[in-house]
Amino acid sequence: MGNNIGSFTGQLDSVAVGQTVLVSARAVAGGKYQLEFAEKLVDRGETSTNALGMFNAADERFSTGGPRRGWMSVEPVNCQELLGIDVTAGPITTNEAGQQVTMLNVLNPALDNGTRLRVQVTETLQPSEWQMANLDRAAKRKGKEGEFITHQGKYIFANTDIVLGEPKHTFLTPDAPAQTTGGIIANQNVNVATGELLS
Repeated sequence: MGNNIGSFTGQLDSVAVGQTVLVSARAVAGGKYQLEFAEKLVDRGETSTNALGMFNAADERFSTGGPRRGWMSVEPVNCQELLGIDVTAGPITTNEAGQQVTMLNVLNPALDNGTRLRVQVTETLQPSEWQMANLDRAAKRKGKEGEFITHQGKYIFANTDIVLGEPKHTFLTPDAPAQTTGGIIANQNVNVATGELLS
């Protein structure tokens, strides 16, 4: 199998669009392990034509974000059979969240037949119990500390799943930004050439 531990050697923020990294494995309840995946999603055009974002790319407040994360619980024996990875082998280190994990860093993990494991994003208006309790962290925002992004006036929540093959993402269309006050009423008697109000 081609799932080589350590085959991704860069920082996760540098992962290329469409590439997936099997980041780590962590022991959880019931003898299972939780695999962490990261994938940089295809740019949907929000930043490629946004000059403000391009000229402030080094400012993390303008960041389009790093790779999306997804988690999947597995039985160690099935992980060994399907991916050729022994998640129980260690060594164990501490990740950025303070959890005890085995770092894997496998680039584009795949089954024996070549079918890749990918991160799929599904945006919804229905929060999970955790998302509802953590609204400030879970609802979609414009940047890390930016305003909430809504769809039909409601908060947007993003869920991730690990899927086989090409992901089928669901992204909700954001509401238009609120209009600023001021301006000239279109049906008001105005000389368009001079801007003079006519009586």
